[in-house]
Amino acid sequence: MAVPKIGLIVVGDEILSGLRQDKHIPAVIERLTARGLHLSWVQMVGDDREFLTDTLRRSFASDHIVLSFGGIGGTPDDHTRQAAAQALGLPIVRHEGAVDLIRQRCEESGQPLDEFRLRMADFPAGASLIPNPYNRIAGFTVGQHHFVPGFPVMAWPMIEWVLDTLYPQFHHQELEYKKALLLFNTPEARITPVMEQLEAAYPDCRLYSLPSVGDNKMARHIELGVKARGGADKKEVVSQAFVELLKILETMQCKVELLV
Repeated sequence: MAVPKIGLIVVGDEILSGLRQDKHIPAVIERLTARGLHLSWVQMVGDDREFLTDTLRRSFASDHIVLSFGGIGGTPDDHTRQAAAQALGLPIVRHEGAVDLIRQRCEESGQPLDEFRLRMADFPAGASLIPNPYNRIAGFTVGQHHFVPGFPVMAWPMIEWVLDTLYPQFHHQELEYKKALLLFNTPEARITPVMEQLEAAYPDCRLYSLPSVGDNKMARHIELGVKARGGADKKEVVSQAFVELLKILETMQCKVELLV
């Protein structure tokens, strides 16, 4: 079973202006990794309904699983619900299940059930609910797009629910195998042809290089590695490619240190 690519959209002017620092990217990576899943792309979008609509229109056209954070409140700067509906050509409708949850929340907290709160039950037609264990104000799912608030205390358990309830069949289906080394005092330009040669010889593998200028503890170096995702057969392919990489670097008389 092929695992779809997983994308992340973070919505909000406060992120782009620096008023708040994004915490969702590392949190999502951590939760995906725990389930043997991988993040393929990230997009940050301000509170611009037209641009957000265009962004969602493109992602809806894919078969990706998309996790979207922010912009589903009831204030004038919240545009995600409307942008999702517009991107799909769907009307916004009031979800009675979400209304019931908001009513329960108001009864528990002693707050009035007013129109402002009820707006948070307005979703694209056909949407299903994502439960919010923090305050009952639901997020929503349309297709493989999942929309949650920007508040981490709400959003992260809601995303865990999405991953565990809707996509358990993809957990640990694609393992990542990797072997790497440190390559010292060698410019990237010198190893680029080597990387291209090995990727051509081992199309299931990807080579990567992470250069570092070094410090007072370690000389200038590059972390150079081979990686692949898939079943157990990919582990052997990575090992073969890595052995060939070592042989080439030895011929080039490069100084290397293996990473465990």
